[in-house]
Amino acid sequence: MDQIQAMRVFVRVVEAGTFTRAADSLGLPKGTVTKQIQGLEAHLRVKLLNRTTRRVTVTPDGAAYFERAARLLNDFDDIEASMTNAQANPTGRLRIDVGTSVARLIILPALQGFLDRYPDIQVDLGVSDRPVDLISDNVDCVIRGGELTDQSLVARRIGNLAWVTVASPAYIKRYGTPTHPNDIEKRHLLVGFFSGSTRRLYPHEFQKGDELVELTGPYRVSVNEGNAHLGAVLGGFGISQCITYVAEPYLASGELVRVLPDWTVPPLPVHVVYPPNRHLSAKVRAFVDWAADLFAKNPKLQGHG
Repeated sequence: MDQIQAMRVFVRVVEAGTFTRAADSLGLPKGTVTKQIQGLEAHLRVKLLNRTTRRVTVTPDGAAYFERAARLLNDFDDIEASMTNAQANPTGRLRIDVGTSVARLIILPALQGFLDRYPDIQVDLGVSDRPVDLISDNVDCVIRGGELTDQSLVARRIGNLAWVTVASPAYIKRYGTPTHPNDIEKRHLLVGFFSGSTRRLYPHEFQKGDELVELTGPYRVSVNEGNAHLGAVLGGFGISQCITYVAEPYLASGELVRVLPDWTVPPLPVHVVYPPNRHLSAKVRAFVDWAADLFAKNPKLQGHG
């Protein structure tokens, strides 16, 4: 039995919560994962996991073993990285998760440059506006907008995205142009955007001097994904706030028009986030630095212009 490999499998099963998810993230058959755990338990002569049909839980012995095994594997990976040329030539599979608009407009158009610079890195790019659990989903890093809530993760702020309030010409023709945010509550519609995990609607914020107005409605349509949100606004379902970088081409073509231009919206901070136990990974560091540089080179991704 390869004890190091068995330890890796065990740690992944605990992090993922199921044998199936662990097997998928490791690229191994589920039967192989099961045999690795059985072999490790036989070698240690202790039961590490309690199995049910839907989930596995850690025994007290398993919890103690997990804590020490995770630390040992992290140290082992650090030693290997320091004794090879991995820092100069990062290698391996890099699992990234980004929002839909960021993927389409920012990351994918520039990603070939990253791949050319690091030819031994294989990128798995998850694209979703639904938050992921970096540990259980085995994701190396994410790019996300908004304030951070999980203080256990490591984050680097790489950008600020400005907002603009917009509507389609067809909507304006039908409902008219609001002159104050309060007009929206009386005679207009918004396109709502809700959290994919909590289903909570994000408010539309309007600020002018000391006056602040927050609205979540009225609306007839709400979505939880960036491209669908843009499509709903273009389709004339209501007024909404879009990232300026996303809306600019449609404003230039006349497919969208700006409304309430004197009312501002606080910019959206953008972070690249990764688990603390992967802070020394050469491939993660390479991507974090590349993403930060990508955002820094574009003033529009820093809240300017």
